[in-house]
Order: sequence, then structure tokens, then C-alpha cells
Amino acid sequence: MIPSDDSPQASPALTPTDYLKRILTARVYEVAQETPLDEAHQLSARLGVRVLLKREDLQPVFSFKLRGAYNCMAQLDPVARGRGVIAASAGNHAQGVALAAQRLGCRAVIVMPVTTPQVKIDAVWRRGAEVVLQGDSYSEAYEHALALQSAQQLTFVHPFDDPDVIAGQGTIGMELLRQNTGRLDAIFIAIGGGGLAAGIATYVKQLRPEVRIIGVQTMDSNAMAQSIAAGKIVELAEVGLFSDGTAVKRVGTETLRLCSAYVDEIILVDTDAICAAIKDVFQETRSILEPAGALAVAGLKAWVERERAAHNPALGTAASGAVLIAIACGANMNFDRLRFVSERAEIGEHREAVFAVTIPEERGSFRRFCAAVGAHPITEFNYRIADARFAHVFIGVSVADQGEARAIAETFERQGFATIDLSNDELAKLHLRHLVGGRSSLANDELLYRFEFPERPGALMRFLDAMNPAWNISLFHYRNHGADPGRVLVGLQVPDGDKAEFEAFLHAMGYPYTDESDHPAYRLFLA
Repeated sequence: MIPSDDSPQASPALTPTDYLKRILTARVYEVAQETPLDEAHQLSARLGVRVLLKREDLQPVFSFKLRGAYNCMAQLDPVARGRGVIAASAGNHAQGVALAAQRLGCRAVIVMPVTTPQVKIDAVWRRGAEVVLQGDSYSEAYEHALALQSAQQLTFVHPFDDPDVIAGQGTIGMELLRQNTGRLDAIFIAIGGGGLAAGIATYVKQLRPEVRIIGVQTMDSNAMAQSIAAGKIVELAEVGLFSDGTAVKRVGTETLRLCSAYVDEIILVDTDAICAAIKDVFQETRSILEPAGALAVAGLKAWVERERAAHNPALGTAASGAVLIAIACGANMNFDRLRFVSERAEIGEHREAVFAVTIPEERGSFRRFCAAVGAHPITEFNYRIADARFAHVFIGVSVADQGEARAIAETFERQGFATIDLSNDELAKLHLRHLVGGRSSLANDELLYRFEFPERPGALMRFLDAMNPAWNISLFHYRNHGADPGRVLVGLQVPDGDKAEFEAFLHAMGYPYTDESDHPAYRLFLA
């Protein structure tokens, strides 16, 4: 049983010495392997620092999670283990528990969110565990697991807020300090519930207190960052699901205590940055990390960019400057996500700029526009005649960096072409690039809204069933991105007299939404 405060931590709190002992005696190597610490030569050369990747993606379950799960289960009383164990997980912890149960010969029940990538669900089934799909996030799966635990008298194996789980993950810190005995400036660690960061940070700070421990979270799943800032657990109302392995609404009591003490800072990154990091690691290793697995690399890059802007002399060059380690913590990627990752990686790396450009609908203007693009490779070009006076063009251009993107926009403007830079515009990147040329004289009284809903089988049909039939759908764009949240762009024809009823409908629907009716690119291409 675990206490109602969500923490299995006994009182009094474990000391750093207690954790050192637990880490040094952890039973992880009966199932886990000591993973390599690999040089990332291309990334190092590009960033001007020395980048090392701790390859936890090479574990038997393609994730670090089996360390903590096995160590925890191996320490259980044989009677408790004989009754069976239960866990809640978005996938990687589930595989660790399933593998541990298989090796230790006990029953395992795993409650997983329905948004979990199929590759992770299948992997758990193959290990012989019982899978229960419940809820849209880890937190909802966790609540259901607690109910099943009580009803069936199972032992709960927490994915992060347990001293033996934390100690198991801490063996990564023990390994990397042994593998790199020279200069080490910072270690970058993905944070969901905080077990990995707590374990590594607690170990490293006792032996190498000068090494900075930098946690990395997504901007839409930053419960640990908010909790550390508030000095108490902050539970998020919603979490982003792209990095499903770190999609945690509520961190642990013990992980918050340890991360508050030993994590120096937390960096937040967006989806595009994660996609770019996945590509970076693929180019280095030919391995494909999952979003959570690449989170530390994305944070490392963001930190270097920030420190360079601040003219930090410690960075130096790859030969003489900072030595940085990123934990590549998982590679259970849903294959369907790869198309989304490939689309967004160039933007995340600031290597693609996207513009809406207005040019005169007259002879020679298109040639002048192409001349303004110059030698930059065009990655996308969308146009359809819609106006006798002006042509509205949606164009993607390969660039070296954001400065080059600004220079191209300025060139367009000097040539007399009104330009909107859409490189950081979510509506344009997700939807409008697929809809350019979709004007209709029939779309009267049209309002444009973006909606998000948890992606799962049948989710789109449930979304459509929730739509009020009183208003005609005049525009619709949706694309499945695997386990990423379902994102829909909808045009609805709502007469002025129905606006109050429409507002009530939006609130009753229960999905996050954004009014895009006044978006300038929508006005150019679709309204």
C-alpha cells in the first residue's frame, strides 16, 4: 500500500548518505546493462562544446525505467511480491515492471493511459503483463491503479516517487561519473515525475557538487518547474501529450524534495525543439529517440544558445570549452509520429522559415518574387489564384538560422511584397499550410477555431459527435500525429444572432479551444 499523500517515503526522510548506499547496492544489473557514454561529434562541432550522450535508449526495454522498477521489486518482501504488483505508466515504466515481473516470476498489472503509443502497449503485452487502458494522462491512470491495488491487494510499484526506484535510476549517475572522470560542467535530464533527475542529482551532487544538474521539461508539462518555484506540489490541470513519457500532472513528494535540493535549474522547450533534437541524435547515432528521450538534448541546445547569447566565457570551443552530458533516456517511438517529427524538425532547428507573402497579381511580379528568394532552397510553395489584384503565397524556405529568416523577410518587404513571418505560428504550421487556396464565396458568417482533444482510437468521431449540428461546418482540417493530441481546425457558420448560444456551446464542449477568426494568415488565404 502507498500512503494517501502519494509518497511511499518513510519518515524520517532519507539522507544523502542513505541514498548513496542504496544506489551503490542497487540490484539493477540483473536486468540492466551499463550503457555507453558516447561522443556526439556533429552536435559538438555545431555547438562549440563537447556533448556526450548517455545511451539509456540501448537498454533491453529501450529506456532507463527498468533500473528503478527492477530494483524496487527485487527489494520487496517475497509474500508481497507473491501477491503481484501493479503500476501506472505511460509506457516505459510499464515495460520495466513487466520485465522485472517476468524475471522474478510474479504477476504484474499495468494501467496505461489510452494515449500511450501502441509500440509501448504491445511491448508490455509481450512481457506477459496484464494491461488496463484508463484515462488520458498518467495521473488519471494512476488514480485507477490505486483503486485496483486496493481491490486486489497488489503491491504498488511507483514510477518515480519511491526511494528504491529513485536509487535504481541513480545508478546512471554512478556510471557516468565513472565513465567521465575529467571535466564535467553540466548534466541535462528529462523530468516528468522526477525520479530520474532525483536519483542522478542526489548521487552526483555528493561526489561532484560543482557539476550543474539541469532538468528539462516541455512548456506544456512543467509540473516540477512550477512546484519547485512554489515550494510545494503544484498539480497541473492539463498536460501536453507529445512527450508522453514526461506527461505528468503531479510530481512526487520525495522527488520534489530531492530535485529542490539538487537540481540547479529547469529549462523549458517546445515541441519543435524536441523534434529537432530527435533529428540531431538520429544523425549522430542512426537511432530514433522518443520525444521524452530527446528532451535532454533539446534542453542542452537551448542552454548553450542562452549561454552564448550571454557571452559565457566558460563555453569556449569543442576542444577546450564546456563538457555537457545529455541523458538519452528512451527510444520507444510510435512510428506514426515520425511524419510529424520530420515536418517540424527543420523549424525547431531554425533551418526552415515559413512566410505568407502578398504579391501583385500582374505579369512579372512572380519572377521578381522568385528573384527575391534568391538561392535559398524552397521547402514548400502553396498558391491559388483568388483575387484579381493580389496573389497570396505560402512559402517555406531553408535557412541557416533565425537571422537569415529575418533577412529574407526584409528583402521581400524591400521589393514591395507584404510579408508575415509564420515560422513560430502554430496555426500556420499545423493547418494553414495544407489549406492554402481554400477560399469560398459560400462561407458566410464563418468563425475559425482550433480545438485539441486526447488522441485515441475513435477520438475524431467523438469530437464530431460533440459538435453542435445547428451550425454548418464550412472548413475542417485534421491530421493524426500518433499519440500527440488531436488537433482540429474548424470553420463554423454562425450568424450574429447565435453568438451567445455559440459561446455557451464552446464552454459546454469541454475541449481546449482558440479563436483564430482574426488570424492574419487566415484572412489572407481562406476568409
